Amino acid sequence: MRAAQVKAFGGPEVLATVELPDPVPGPGEVLIEVAHADTIFVETQVRAGRFRAYFPIEPPYVPGGGVAGTVTAVGEGVDAAWVGRRVTSFVTGSYAERVTAPVTAPTPVPDGVDLRTAAALVHDGVTAAGLLEHTAVGPGDRVLILGASGGMGTLLIQLARARGARVVAAARGARKSALVRELGADAVVDVSEPDWVERARQALGRPGSTRAAEAGTEAVAEAAADVVLDGVGGELGLAAFPLTADGGRFSAHGAPSGGFAAVDATEAERRGVTLFGIGDVQFGEAEVRRLTAHVLAEAAAGRLRPVIGARFPLTEAAAAHAAIEGRELVGKVVLDV
Repeated sequence: MRAAQVKAFGGPEVLATVELPDPVPGPGEVLIEVAHADTIFVETQVRAGRFRAYFPIEPPYVPGGGVAGTVTAVGEGVDAAWVGRRVTSFVTGSYAERVTAPVTAPTPVPDGVDLRTAAALVHDGVTAAGLLEHTAVGPGDRVLILGASGGMGTLLIQLARARGARVVAAARGARKSALVRELGADAVVDVSEPDWVERARQALGRPGSTRAAEAGTEAVAEAAADVVLDGVGGELGLAAFPLTADGGRFSAHGAPSGGFAAVDATEAERRGVTLFGIGDVQFGEAEVRRLTAHVLAEAAAGRLRPVIGARFPLTEAAAAHAAIEGRELVGKVVLDV
């Protein structure tokens, strides 16, 4: 079978198409013929040799961790009824034509959801849905989303709105700002503008927010977010932390900027702000299946639309990584296998 393999740590050019032996499902496993492979930004960082403490992997390796496809064979002890099912699954090494997975990993894809859409929800859908559960986003909450035009950010907007929250989306540039507005953000701030923090504060303090409602008045409420979802990290994430209301929630789960937001834990404790990090969105198999089924059902019902900004064939995985790192795309990049 064909696969994309990282030959050594480095730039996108270290990704090469190779021929590898076809995988064979072992006991308790299924074989999936991959239609589409998910990609996420962190895969480019791992390929570059970063975050070794979190990802102790050595080249050569096949990157990627999520697929959508069809089960074509099963191993010993697995019900043959799995054969022919369209599924999504977390796997090891998804940039390949065929992969194996424990039978406990796949989630059936409902009718009405195409496999490309399903692939776009494998990682980002699960993480977005789980993140909103952990941060307890609910009706009336003011939610600030950083990195709102990315694969997960676009889903967070829709899912937070579905929970009754008021969403302020932070994106970079006019094109990305237009997209997040189209997806339902109540207000949009452009982080390329020098006064974006003040603009976000003004947007968060508009009438109708939680504290104004509780006070029974239409006066402008305290200009702060009940929940900040930081999918960017670095200086932008750090600049957003003061926008969190006392007693609010701040999630520093993204680091495409090169590092997670270095929030002062002592200051957070003083203000009663609950901090969440990347460790809070590492889910077990049961949670993954539940969250995956939820986002696939939302997509089937027409309530959730992943934004796929670009598609690349498996043989152009290097170009896909270059596009992701270029930061010009909106939404997700998906590999068509």
